[in-house]
Amino acid sequence: MPKIKFRYSSAPAPSPIADDVERKIDWYRQRGHEVPPRKLIKTPEQIEGIRLSGIVNTGVLDLVESSIRPGMSTAEIDRLVYDYTVSHGAVPAPLNYGGFPKSVCTSVNEVVCHGIPDEKVLLREGDIVNVDVSTILNGYYSDASRMFLIGEVPAEKRRLVEVTKECLRIGAEAAKPYGFVGDIGAAIQRHAEKNGYSVVRDLCGHGVGLEFHEEPEVAHYGHRGTGMLLVPGMVFTIEPMINMGDWRVTVDERDGWTVRTRDGLPSAQWEHTFVMTGNGLKILTH
Repeated sequence: MPKIKFRYSSAPAPSPIADDVERKIDWYRQRGHEVPPRKLIKTPEQIEGIRLSGIVNTGVLDLVESSIRPGMSTAEIDRLVYDYTVSHGAVPAPLNYGGFPKSVCTSVNEVVCHGIPDEKVLLREGDIVNVDVSTILNGYYSDASRMFLIGEVPAEKRRLVEVTKECLRIGAEAAKPYGFVGDIGAAIQRHAEKNGYSVVRDLCGHGVGLEFHEEPEVAHYGHRGTGMLLVPGMVFTIEPMINMGDWRVTVDERDGWTVRTRDGLPSAQWEHTFVMTGNGLKILTH
């Protein structure tokens, strides 16, 4: 199955970069490394706009966390997300994006991501569900997801959720200024496979902020020292999708969105939006 690629939009004119950052980028460029185009390095004003968007995004997830329960339909989650978002002067980024019909992705058990909220999909005791929220506020995008345990969840599912959250933390810790995107994926893959799980390879994290999906693609597997150079001012998501069984997935042919594990075993995902600073990553969404 081919990789699922994001569509990148044209970005505004590039912002100025500090001389020392420019020199470092040029040093890596001359040695054959992939370096970020200037448009990916956000200004302090842009980072602040993304941070404020992230506050609304976090508020949405907090509301879902306080409301989610057995018997709730995923469509009800969608209504909560829409109402909270618009009441705070923002827009749910998924709504009508590429034809996606809802305001949030709700992915239950074996659904890896892009689950479409539905009145007929009721959360049951023992389910695990990923709620993936993306927000536009004053033209700035933020993106995060959390896993929720519905009632009494079997130990093997709880462990999958816990290890996936650890993968997000470990991937973020591996991201250093003037390191490489591949450092993130290598750390995540090592931790997931050490615990007997697999990493989905057909989907990835991504740049975000001025558009919903920007460069770079942030794979959650791979090798250290590969991929794009990480530079202060870059904003991107890390969102490992970890499967209990095989890493391979399928896309629902009927709706064109819902991604499931091929073997039907559960999957989990956690996501934050981060900005790279001179000291490492800083979380912009929770």
